Amino acid sequence: MVEDCIFCKIIDKKIPARFEYEDSELVAIQDIHPQAPVHLLVIPRKHISDINAAQESDCKLLGGLIHRAKLLAQHKKVEDGYRLVLNNGSKAGQSVFHVHLHLLGGRPMTWPPG
Repeated sequence: MVEDCIFCKIIDKKIPARFEYEDSELVAIQDIHPQAPVHLLVIPRKHISDINAAQESDCKLLGGLIHRAKLLAQHKKVEDGYRLVLNNGSKAGQSVFHVHLHLLGGRPMTWPPG
């Protein structure tokens, strides 16, 4: 855990959040500023600040985020169309420096995204 990381605090339940899923490797919470009817954050318990900080040993964990997002999309009944977003760095819109995957669904998505 990183002391000043909001996601580490959420994972440790020091800050409240609406959990949709959790296991020994990751958690999924509802985004507090949803951009779609379904907007979940899939977050590894292991603190990795951004994709550039990920190691080869993190490959299974990072792949697990995508797989869990797929299962959550099915659970939320948006499997017919959803978007997965992973921002890397402040120039890409990353505001919390703990790797996390956004699962957005329940509305039409446009391209380009922004």
